[in-house]
Amino acid sequence: MENYNELLAVAIKTAILAGKEITGVYANEIAVEIKDDKSPLTEADKRSHLKIMEGLKETMLPVLSEEGKMIPFEERNKWKLFWMVDPLDGTKEFIKRNGEFTVNIALIKGNTPVAGVIYAPIINSLYFGAEGMGSYKIEADYDYLMHLALSQNITDKFISVAQKLPIKNEDRKYTVVASRSHMSEETQEFIEELRKKHGDLDLISKGSSLKLCLVAEGSADVYPRFAPTMEWDTAAGQAIALYAGYSVVNPTESTPIVYNKTDLLNPWFVVG
Repeated sequence: MENYNELLAVAIKTAILAGKEITGVYANEIAVEIKDDKSPLTEADKRSHLKIMEGLKETMLPVLSEEGKMIPFEERNKWKLFWMVDPLDGTKEFIKRNGEFTVNIALIKGNTPVAGVIYAPIINSLYFGAEGMGSYKIEADYDYLMHLALSQNITDKFISVAQKLPIKNEDRKYTVVASRSHMSEETQEFIEELRKKHGDLDLISKGSSLKLCLVAEGSADVYPRFAPTMEWDTAAGQAIALYAGYSVVNPTESTPIVYNKTDLLNPWFVVG
């Protein structure tokens, strides 16, 4: 099994710096453009993308980012190890100013996420995980995280102060987490079936990849997603969930979600 410590260290530091770029925009009036696919784009998306490209450059690995996604499959298909990035996941939540947006950086080997970092700068939450290492969460502000990121043996330093996932919480009801902005009819039907099975349950609405993190940390039991997502939306979260002991599968085939496909659109999936 490969050791991803050094690459994970670069991803952690880069995510924190990208988060700082985002909060700089968040503090001011937010101007919104509409992309060709009708999704919103802000100055924060652009600044975060540039900071991430700059930070990951030292690894010499190719990067597939939402804000630089027009790379032909014929070229991508040759990549053995690469970064998959969403510079600002949850742009709608960013525009609403509810804090539920993240920086997502995943390391993909073949078609499987082997490491992932998710940073939510407004709510001071950093999640990270890798194959052979497990997954972790730190709740801390930017200054403390950067203090750790500028130390020697960055990954080990972060692990030493983090909580290992999942964090056990036996007292809660069966809990479902679902999208705040994309609740489909199929998702609601799935939740109703769970309600028949488990009785009274709690439903949490969250934005961005934080939904995968809530399952990984043990705050929710399942996250059903029967609505469109792209590979960069889920790659980092899948790594964190996977190495915390959870699965991210296509519910009709019970197969893991895979990456670097010809079409970068994900199938529906369930995390649990």
